[in-house]
Amino acid sequence: MPTSALKLQPRFVVTGAAGFIGSRLLESLAKHHPASSLLAVDHPVPPAKGQNLAVAPGVPFLNHHEFLQALEKNELQPEIIFHMGACSSTTESNWSYLEENNLVYSQRIWTWCATHQRQYIYASSAATYGDGDQGFDDESPLVQLKPLNLYGKSKHDFDLWVEAQIAAGQKQPRQCVGLKFFNVFGPGESHKGRMASMVFHGFHQIHQQGFVRLFQSHKDGYVDGGQLRDFIYVNDLVDVILALADRPTVSGLFNLGTGKAHSFRELIEALFAALGREAKIEYIPMPEDLRGKYQYFTEATMKKLARAGVPYSPTPLAASVADYTRWLNAQPSQ
Repeated sequence: MPTSALKLQPRFVVTGAAGFIGSRLLESLAKHHPASSLLAVDHPVPPAKGQNLAVAPGVPFLNHHEFLQALEKNELQPEIIFHMGACSSTTESNWSYLEENNLVYSQRIWTWCATHQRQYIYASSAATYGDGDQGFDDESPLVQLKPLNLYGKSKHDFDLWVEAQIAAGQKQPRQCVGLKFFNVFGPGESHKGRMASMVFHGFHQIHQQGFVRLFQSHKDGYVDGGQLRDFIYVNDLVDVILALADRPTVSGLFNLGTGKAHSFRELIEALFAALGREAKIEYIPMPEDLRGKYQYFTEATMKKLARAGVPYSPTPLAASVADYTRWLNAQPSQ
């Protein structure tokens, strides 16, 4: 239920708390901190997302507009803001909406954290790399990157804005970490619809039809189902976020993947194996609206995060798919 900001004294704020990554982060924080020290922030929560907030019972909730107003009035004084909230649809075509929700909103939180010297950890995206022609190196000049869609542009524009603030000598948050998430999958993504992971969709296709549909390739050098992604399990991603929060002297823009690309076919074969079934895959044409905006290869370079002293040992693909499959099997509504 919505809460009055005047009654709250949170140490930790998670925006996008009813979303995929935000809910898993909130769940992990709630295991180690009292509910009264946490604050969940999001848009009004539809029923499809309600179960995500249920993972952290008792944690107060604020609408994203109310939160920002209370923050800027200094009615709230959190130690750290995990800004996971954003419109994450790669097919969203309303730039004004993306600009307001993904760029301006992020700028206002950053500015507050800079003014009050608080920690700020935010979600960027591998979509900022575009088609990958410039590689996936988080030490490459940002100005070289050309996102393929407006979602990627909104994330990239914020990364560029932060870089400009720092270059201009503006006051910075005590800690500012941007994380370029690669292809995340795991519990809590069921509300994402078309944007949910191929593991989620594949699980349901197998149970409903006995086979999985993957896209044909429309690019030389890639076989059908051979498009490559750096798939990262959401539990691993949350572990890194929390490790960074414990290291307030670490700031910067970092990749967050596994550092190893796998094909969609490998992913689905791991899913069939986790279900104890023989792999059956059907290849279908890629939708026209995706063909010119589709990444055929993503693979994070992870050296920068390692040099920052952040411990990280990603779960092997087969093991993470198997763990997620067990979770999906245990969900009556899935």
